[in-house]
Amino acid sequence: MAEQMTNYQCPACTGPLHFNGSSGRLECEYCGNSYSAEEIEAFYAEKEKEAAEAFAQEEQTQREEHQDDVGKTRQDTDAEDAYGETAWDTSGVNDDWGEEGEEMRAFHCPSCGAELICEASTAAGSCPYCGNPTIIPGQFAGTLKPDYIIPFRMGKKDAENALKKLYRGKFLLPKNFSDSSHIKEIKGVYVPFWLFYAKAWGHVSYAATRSETHREGEYRVTNTSHFQVQREGSASFERIPADASRQMPDDYMDSIEPFDYGEMREFSTAYLPGYLANKYDVSAEECASRADLRCANSLEGMLRRDVIGYQTVAETGRDIRLQRGAVKYAMLPVWVLNTRWKDQNYLFMMNGQTGKAAGDLPVSKAKYAVLRLCLIGGLTLLFGLVGVGGALASLIV
Repeated sequence: MAEQMTNYQCPACTGPLHFNGSSGRLECEYCGNSYSAEEIEAFYAEKEKEAAEAFAQEEQTQREEHQDDVGKTRQDTDAEDAYGETAWDTSGVNDDWGEEGEEMRAFHCPSCGAELICEASTAAGSCPYCGNPTIIPGQFAGTLKPDYIIPFRMGKKDAENALKKLYRGKFLLPKNFSDSSHIKEIKGVYVPFWLFYAKAWGHVSYAATRSETHREGEYRVTNTSHFQVQREGSASFERIPADASRQMPDDYMDSIEPFDYGEMREFSTAYLPGYLANKYDVSAEECASRADLRCANSLEGMLRRDVIGYQTVAETGRDIRLQRGAVKYAMLPVWVLNTRWKDQNYLFMMNGQTGKAAGDLPVSKAKYAVLRLCLIGGLTLLFGLVGVGGALASLIV
């Protein structure tokens, strides 16, 4: 059965509202009015209640009509048998989707009435028929509802400019790659993240050295002292992020951190119009090992920064223990940019607040060849100069 889909329309002109990350308000592109998320939530609270009641009434009406249709079909069948005709055989129509059905959802667009099918993890997007930005509240129901959301700060144009800025200074990048025509697709996506809270304490051992060199006659003598260094301490961690979407590469998500949690808000669907959003498909339990490792490595890094005054430092052992705390579910803003170059796609992920990006870039074979020749030529010249210097030194002696 289809779930009711909701989109936010302007109270003044009923045009679609989009969340503008720059202003932090929902804006209407038709009449120019803008509203805060709180204003729209209050305005739609009563409408959603009425819609739910109407939807329940519609289901009841459909059930009653279905019962009437069953009775009518039996009468039609009896009449057809009397004339020796047969009805259309729909017994082969299968309404069992099997395992695939568990990953799909059906919903109604309230603007144009279209009934659509989407993946179960889809929670926001736009109707392909009328184009209105839409959300599916049912996808966030119960335990799946996020606790927090960080709204987009950067708009689509900002994301394009940030990507072009990323291209600058990349000598090996093909000359025309930064042309905007190569940007195939830009999507603003609210990516599900688990935020872990924990405390860590422990001690770490290091092997360190300190060397001193002096001259004794014709010889240079180096004395190396070896030290066993111990450090211990504790730290508290809040909002350790781990992305909860299998569609997002973990290394990309780690690379575009940090997010500004000072802008984090209580979750509201009012921030979703105009963007895509997925609910999690990786559980908190599956992400827990990543959070554990980040806690342990962060504590070790803090202790390591206190080991100073040595020329070499190597970790030799650690004993770090964790007190695991609460886990929160949040939606964080990410721009997903697809570019195309010579029949090959390149994917970039960009922090929707800061513009920090991660992705792969193509390499110009011609520029790579030039760089390689320059490096080989430079090394050849360097070794040649060293040889000449050695010969001159021999002549001087």
